[in-house]
Amino acid sequence: MMNKFYFILLVIWLLPSTFFAQDDIRRAAEADIIIRGTVKEDKTLKPIRDVEIQVVGAEGKVYHTNNLGDFKIQAKIGDNIIIKHDSFNTIYYTITSRERIDVKVQEDPSVSVKNVEKQKRASAAYGANLTAARNSLKKDAATSIDYVTKALETIEENDTFGDEKKAELFETLGDIYVHWKQPDLAESNYATSLTNKYSTDVKIKLGNAQLLGKNYQASLVTFIELEKSRLNSLQKVKVYGGLGDSYKGQNDNTNAINSYNNALSLAQKKKYEDIIVELNSKLAETLQRQGNLDDAEEYLGNSVQLASRRSKKSSARQRAKAADFYNKNNSFDKEIELRKEALEDIQDIERKEEFSTTAKDTISSAPASIDDRAITSQVQNYKIANAFAAQAEYDEAIPYLKESIKKAASENDLVVQKDATRKLGEVYREKGELKKASEAFEEYEVIIDKLYIQKEQEISQATRFGRELALKANRIATLEKDRELNESKYKLAFASQELAGQQKIIIYSLIGLSIFLFLAAYLMYRNIKQQQYANNLLALKSLRSQMNPHFIFNALNSVNTFIATSDERAANKYLTDFSLLMRSVLENSEEDFIPLEKEIELLELYVQLEHFRFQDKFDYTIEVDSEIDIKQYMIPPMLLQPYVENAVWHGLRYRPDKGLLSINFSKTYVDTIEITITDNGIGREKSKALKTLNQKKQKSQGMSNIKKRINILNTMYKDKVDVFISDLTDEQEGTQVKLVLKKDK
Repeated sequence: MMNKFYFILLVIWLLPSTFFAQDDIRRAAEADIIIRGTVKEDKTLKPIRDVEIQVVGAEGKVYHTNNLGDFKIQAKIGDNIIIKHDSFNTIYYTITSRERIDVKVQEDPSVSVKNVEKQKRASAAYGANLTAARNSLKKDAATSIDYVTKALETIEENDTFGDEKKAELFETLGDIYVHWKQPDLAESNYATSLTNKYSTDVKIKLGNAQLLGKNYQASLVTFIELEKSRLNSLQKVKVYGGLGDSYKGQNDNTNAINSYNNALSLAQKKKYEDIIVELNSKLAETLQRQGNLDDAEEYLGNSVQLASRRSKKSSARQRAKAADFYNKNNSFDKEIELRKEALEDIQDIERKEEFSTTAKDTISSAPASIDDRAITSQVQNYKIANAFAAQAEYDEAIPYLKESIKKAASENDLVVQKDATRKLGEVYREKGELKKASEAFEEYEVIIDKLYIQKEQEISQATRFGRELALKANRIATLEKDRELNESKYKLAFASQELAGQQKIIIYSLIGLSIFLFLAAYLMYRNIKQQQYANNLLALKSLRSQMNPHFIFNALNSVNTFIATSDERAANKYLTDFSLLMRSVLENSEEDFIPLEKEIELLELYVQLEHFRFQDKFDYTIEVDSEIDIKQYMIPPMLLQPYVENAVWHGLRYRPDKGLLSINFSKTYVDTIEITITDNGIGREKSKALKTLNQKKQKSQGMSNIKKRINILNTMYKDKVDVFISDLTDEQEGTQVKLVLKKDK
């Protein structure tokens, strides 16, 4: 399809050559003749565009020179023509033959003053657009990019503007994309800026954009190159810090610590206090990863102490990081103390922002970083409650959970509201207040449904936002290609004046234009592919964040049943196993794929729970081929559970006698396995009829989500999972689900 598109473009742009030849033949027979000419500056031979050519006596016929200074008019021998432009005095010329007219003009001093004024106006317009772009950078990406586009158009219209201004504009574009979390676009624009004019600061920004995109190998190369160049003190600190981040991203903790220490030593010498705070925090995190907890705690204490002398926000951020450190080491009392101090700082910030509309607008207009999203009162209240709960201090945890839920609801923070509500249910369950626990879990299910809707809206908004940014990026790319094309035309025309005629210039220009069009089409295609990939990642993240409300609701109903029959031991055992399953699901919720070994463990736990509830309805078997290395195969988490749930709930539990659920993992080819889920239940058709009869109103999202996940994953990873569903018998009784899983190469 793309090849056909390119061919059509080529034909369209080559047609003018044919038309010119046909025009020459046709017009030779007419009374009027075609006169061609060029207007150039006398000394430099630079073409002058937009020169007005008027034939005297021919009303309304006004011609203009093109970018190469060429013109073509229709007139008769003996006609007078007027040649006018702001840069030179008007010229009068009489046509005496068909020969080409070459007009060489000299600059008029009086006109030079006009040109200076014109350049001043252009420079002022450029500066105003650039300032406006920077002022709107954190508020509205589209508006900011529009101002950059206008500034770039000003450059295109003024040949005196050099590469320095273009470098400045593309650097600003990179800053916009960094702020709005578009690292790929930021990286390409910083690279373009460096192509126009090298700047150490811009190259540091390029390295940071590569870090933002988690392209750690590229960022390492960039910062190593910078380390070898001449740097001032602040630049050295940033480069050492960038090296540390790059090494840390590659899990090279030793080199990361060395680089951070180099940066910290120089920052302390130059008293860059904000950077010192951040470097202490990074060193603490890296030392903790290395297992050196004593040194990590020392650096962490330094960062908290220094941050407390800075801003409230810096203090809250470092206290929260320190609290996370103590949480990982089960030092819950220290964690709680730090989180309470961080909470006081956050509440002070929130109170001040209530009286500052501008500050609030600024914060809400831009996508928050991971650190900033954690610096909220609802998050800290939730984590304080978690620390209390970890020590079985449930009465202390409950008020903080309720406050977290309340604050999260007021801020429409459904993610924290969901987690805090789930935790509240768990705390009540541990306390033995099962009625309150049930109410909390019911509210949790309602929040899950709201979160699902919100995630779908976020995906739609992100798609529109990405499409808008891609269109504006393509507009800027087109402007730049037009500029390069105009320069190429000028160079071709200047070099070929002595060697060839006008026809060669046209052909070369058309070839060059075609190449640029092909390149623009390729860039557009690549941007669309990148945006589709980003949208798929966002969709996967949304789908992974959804639990199965249907399963949770059924599980809680089972607990109620056990309680109603005074079978507290069964209820406690079921809740314990259910909590293990939920914990495992949440731990794997951020992964696209997990080892098959983990998925089998999850599946065994889930089937065990279902069998515990319906012991009189079915038995089950799970068989794994001994030839399968279950640690080497990767599978999307909780892929099999919805199919097993359907087998139990819509097939086996409606059998009048005891049925059988069979799950079999077999190896079919060298790198392919087949997973078969078979039940001898009532079958899909009878299940649908029974559902209509009972007029069930609840609809599980499990099967819908799993289909979406499989489609997205197969698109991104080239058909990794195939699913086939069929009836077990010709009488449409029983169901068989086959999943074909390919080994990750």
